[in-house]
Amino acid sequence: MDNYDEILESARKVIRVEAEAVATLAARLDENFAKAVMIILECSGRVVVTGMGKSGLICQKMVATMASTGTPAIFLHPAEGVHGDLGMLMKGDLVIAVSNSGETEELTRILPIIKRLGLPLIAMAGSPTSTLGRAGDVFLDISIKEEACPLQLAPTASTTATLAMGDALAVALLLKRGFREEDFALYHPGGALGKRLLLRVEDLMHVGADMPKVKVDTQLKDALYEISSKKLGITGIVDEQGALLGVFTDGDLRRKIEQGIEVLHKPVSEIMSGQPKRILRTNLAAKALQRMEEHKITSLFVFETEEDRVPVGIIHLHDLLKAGVI
Repeated sequence: MDNYDEILESARKVIRVEAEAVATLAARLDENFAKAVMIILECSGRVVVTGMGKSGLICQKMVATMASTGTPAIFLHPAEGVHGDLGMLMKGDLVIAVSNSGETEELTRILPIIKRLGLPLIAMAGSPTSTLGRAGDVFLDISIKEEACPLQLAPTASTTATLAMGDALAVALLLKRGFREEDFALYHPGGALGKRLLLRVEDLMHVGADMPKVKVDTQLKDALYEISSKKLGITGIVDEQGALLGVFTDGDLRRKIEQGIEVLHKPVSEIMSGQPKRILRTNLAAKALQRMEEHKITSLFVFETEEDRVPVGIIHLHDLLKAGVI
């Protein structure tokens, strides 16, 4: 158990040191951060992020986060840069260079070329007086008190702080761009996330002859046939113009029978539920699921606009399940 305690305490210390690095980073944010965000927003090209070693790995994550949230970004390996990859830099681009020391040789070698091309440079380093710190048009301080590594060798707290700074930039840019869930979904079309954010009610709803509905004067036994044949457990009750007046479900039938009410030969209008829940065809399918859960129902009639009374379709919980929205 003593060994376990020692292991756990060393792990907790790592987390405490890294948490402190991020917390102090937040306290140091100033107008330079805001300037960096504005420069990126004004960039007509791409954000080119560059760094070596562990910093380079963090740079690649920064690129992935920015690209998926509306900021075009690519990664430039500085060592490959001096062997031809600097050719990927274009007029209108902006460079974010990352180095904890600010003296990484491969990075400092490409700084003159970046300057010669006239590209804005955001320097993320641990010292404003370092070579990288002095070269930047904007300096972002990612300095730390100590690494979580007891030998003070392996980048740990420094890479965590850098990652947090990159995320802060990406989220600030996202907010300034007015980036929406729908925009995010366009870059994540695969998997459950894409389905929740891209699929709309109109993509899944039943329309035309597949939409269960009967006239207001229909006898219940005929309404039950409609419920059975359309296999959605519900039918809409409409007037002569097709406006939705109410709904009747197989659950409603069970409850009436349990109450001892003779219903089979009654007009369905006498026992229907009024004020049926509705949704618009352009709403996200995920919103339909939210509304069903909120009202504890399994179907929603679909309309073109809030003012319309004639439904254009119906969506069922099973449709959401089949589509992977749930």
